[in-house]
Amino acid sequence: MKKTATYGLLIALALVFSYIESIIPIPVPIPGIKIGFANLVVVFALYRLDAKAAGVISILRVILVGFMFGNMSAIMYGLAGAILALIAMVVVKRLSFHVMTVSLIGALAHIIGQMIVAGAVTDYGAVMYYAPYLLIASFIAGIIIGVISNILISRIPIDMN
Repeated sequence: MKKTATYGLLIALALVFSYIESIIPIPVPIPGIKIGFANLVVVFALYRLDAKAAGVISILRVILVGFMFGNMSAIMYGLAGAILALIAMVVVKRLSFHVMTVSLIGALAHIIGQMIVAGAVTDYGAVMYYAPYLLIASFIAGIIIGVISNILISRIPIDMN
C-alpha cells in the first residue's frame, strides 16, 4: 500500500512540475529548452527507491503530460528522451558516480534521444544546426537538477516498509 501511495505522490509531483514549467517561459530564442524540473522526481526516485520506480514515474509522467498538455508528437519525443536518459542514469549510477554526474548524463542522454527522433521525423541537418545549443542547455539543466537532487536525496528519507 505504501509503495502505491509513494508512486502516486511522486507521479503527481512530477506532473505538477511539468505543468508549472510549461506555463513559465524561459527567455531563450531556441524552442523547447526547459530546465526539466520533473526530472528532480526521477533522479530522486532512482536514489531513494530504485531504477524500476524511476522508470515507472518517468514514463507515466511523459505519457500523462503528453495527453494533458501536448499531443502524440510530444509523447514520442518525451519517451525517446526519457527512456534513453533512464538507461544512461542507471548505468552511470551503478558505476558509483555522484548524483550530479548521473543527472548531467541523464540530461544529455535525454536531449540526444529527442534529437534522434527529431532527425528521423524531419531532417538531421536542421537538428545538427541546433545540437550545440541544445547540448549546452542540457548540460546546464543537468547541473541544476543534479545540485537540487543531491540536496533533496540527502534530506528526504522514504520508508517503504
